[in-house]
Order: sequence, then C-alpha cells, then structure tokens
Amino acid sequence: TFKRLSGKKKIGFIWDYYKWYILAFLFAVVTVCTFAHMLWEGQKPCRLRVCVVLNTEDNCKAWFDRFTEALTSDGRPGAVDVNLDQPFDYDNQYYYVQEMEVMTTISSLRMDVAVCGPDLYSYLLALNACMPLEKGMSKELFSILEDEGRLVYDTANLTADKDGYVDPADGIEGYYAVNLEGTEFEQEYNQSENREPLYGVIIANTEHLEDCEALVRKLTE
Repeated sequence: TFKRLSGKKKIGFIWDYYKWYILAFLFAVVTVCTFAHMLWEGQKPCRLRVCVVLNTEDNCKAWFDRFTEALTSDGRPGAVDVNLDQPFDYDNQYYYVQEMEVMTTISSLRMDVAVCGPDLYSYLLALNACMPLEKGMSKELFSILEDEGRLVYDTANLTADKDGYVDPADGIEGYYAVNLEGTEFEQEYNQSENREPLYGVIIANTEHLEDCEALVRKLTE
C-alpha cells in the first residue's frame, strides 16, 4: 500500500499518477507570475519604451544610449527602456509565441514606439496597434515627413476569422508608419542582403507622444 512505500517510492508514485496535473499547475503558476511581473514593469515611471526588431543581427544599443542621454538631459523624471531582445519572424515555427509576447507587451503599456521590419509591422497593423501619424505627431513633423515621402499609407485592422477569411470592409486606412530608408540609422543598421524596409511605428495606446516624436525626429535624420 501507499503507506508502506519508502519516501522516494511515494514521490515516484505521486509523480507517475499526477505528473500532468503537477505540470499544468506549475505552468499556470509560471504564466501568472510572468504576466504579473510584466504588468508591474509596465507601471514603473518611464518616459519612453521602445521595441527594436531589426532585419539584421546588428546591435544598435550604442545608438539608443546616445539618444537616451540626449532625451533625458532635460532633467524630466522617467527612464527610457529599449527592448533589443524581442524576436519576431514569421519564418520561425514559434512565431505565434512571439505574437503573444508583443500583444501582451502592448496591452500592458510597455511599448510606445516600434522600430521594425515588415513582419512585426504587418502584425501591428493587423492588431490595429499603429497610431495614425496625423494624430501621433505635430503637424510640422507630419508635413516634413510627407514632403520627404516617408509616410507609409496602409490598411489596418485586417485579421482573419477562424476560417481564414479577411473582410476588406474591416480595414481602416491611414498613415501608420515612417519609412526609415536612407536615414543614418537605416544606413548603419539595415545593411542586409535583401534590404527589407525598416519602419518607425508609434503605438496606438502610448501616453508619451512628445517623446515618441523626439525619437521619430532622431530616427529620420
């Protein structure tokens, strides 16, 4: 009987019969703790949160360090958080996990601007997570970027239903991204063989529009 088993055998017995329940419980605990941590991080005072997903393996930390130093020189409170570790690639078999990570990051207010290639940009469009640029920046900057041909006109909110059907009537058209082609940033960090576009996107639920604009200005130099 169970009472007569030694300590190790009792543990083995419990594991054999309840391992799936145990694993499910541990997974739930880890998930809840991770999500709670992300929400907590999202509530910390922060001036700007940037997600960078380049088309190359380049490291642009030095560039953002310089930008952060310049932005925070005004003495206003709040840090600048730059996430250089978020993967996003539709050629990756686990892309759906990356989609969930990005969705959670946005919903917890931990992304103000995305600097990204076509894959992440298309996902942000589908989520309707891109702020229309005429609302996200000053008329002056919008006019400058429009004259330079940098504003990207696109259709947001196009998601497939359970049958894979996309209803074009759901689409919302507008200017949702800034094309960084030819900028100093793009020239330094987008020298890939295929030379895919690199975009700057202001996230729709950001609460830091002034600092978002400061970053867009710097990116388009």
